[in-house]
Amino acid sequence: MISLIVLAFVFLLIAVRQVGRFRLQIWHIMAAGAVSVLASGQITAAQALESINLDVMGFLLGMFIVGQALEESGYLAHASSRFFRYARSLDGLVLLVLFGMGFLSAILMNDTLAIVGTPVVLMLARKTNTAPKILLLALAFAVTIGSVMSPIGNPQNLLIASQGGLSNPFISFLSWLALPTIINLLAAYGVLRLSFWGHFKSRPIDRQIEYIKDARLARLSRVSLVIIVLMVGLKVLSVFVLPDFDFRLTYIAIAGCLPILAAHKRRLEIVSRIDWPTMVFFAAMFILMESVWISGIFQEAINGMNLDVSQVSVVMSIGVILSQLISNVPLVALYLPMLLEQGAGTASLMALAAGSTIAGNFTILGAASNVIIIQNAESKWGQTLGFWEFARVGIPLTVINILVYWLFLSMH
Repeated sequence: MISLIVLAFVFLLIAVRQVGRFRLQIWHIMAAGAVSVLASGQITAAQALESINLDVMGFLLGMFIVGQALEESGYLAHASSRFFRYARSLDGLVLLVLFGMGFLSAILMNDTLAIVGTPVVLMLARKTNTAPKILLLALAFAVTIGSVMSPIGNPQNLLIASQGGLSNPFISFLSWLALPTIINLLAAYGVLRLSFWGHFKSRPIDRQIEYIKDARLARLSRVSLVIIVLMVGLKVLSVFVLPDFDFRLTYIAIAGCLPILAAHKRRLEIVSRIDWPTMVFFAAMFILMESVWISGIFQEAINGMNLDVSQVSVVMSIGVILSQLISNVPLVALYLPMLLEQGAGTASLMALAAGSTIAGNFTILGAASNVIIIQNAESKWGQTLGFWEFARVGIPLTVINILVYWLFLSMH
């Protein structure tokens, strides 16, 4: 019960973010929550250490290094300015963010796009005199929705693809989820336009091409990106060719950052500037969520409801709700065996993928990518999204998203 109370206070503080004269950052709050459950004996030190997912931490570390190099070299600004030069209005800019980042997240994983996309959209906001929160929300919704339709779009989908018994995961995900995902990306544009209708009446956007600052670092960054794409391909291939091979996400990120660490003299400076507060947040989050799960409250609640856990509507509802509390990857890891035991079909597996992923649009804590975006924006750019600012737009969008996926999965 203490763990649940601590979790409630964490949610409350993240929503308020202000205690007297002190302005709290998300990582401060989550770290305090983790310390509280440790100090109160709700989780042992050994359990806390074991709960920290080193694969996720290693992946974030490697990708943060690549992202920092892309940003400092100027290559990220250069490449994004070339892509977004086609946007002549805020409507066009938001649509390009939604569909460009959305489709890329289906290939390179949503957390990757959250890391490299945050400086891109904030740079665009500054250059085009656009309210940063509009593009931050567009990025968050894009990488969440876009990743739904791919077995490699996010870690929970990869878990379903590799352990769900699907004969061809790419065909399954695309045939069941691609069209509703495109519709939901359009829905995100509609909700953003309605929520910020006054901003969309602004003057046309005039874009300029940005130039590379450090040519050597830019070349190494491009090499890193190529390695990451190739490693993602190998990861996908290993699922089918060597299903028992433990090809971790960490390998992708570490291989990607090696050229920068090995061949550039500013390596230590780059590492020192990465988003360390977000690393602290995730370690603390794993500890707090594990203590809540150890309490058994949510397991008892689900069992006490006597629900058909394989029904599409139930799977999606549980996916959205519990992902706010224990994160989507642990949820899928726990829920997937229950579905497989009952012999659930493809529709239930796709509902689990859609529900656990689209939960990220509901609140800030619904997806790791949201936290990465907001923490990165706060710590390095001085911009942020409040809990209620996010929820005000995200909750109605999530309702639409759920209805769209539910209709398509029910009719398939």
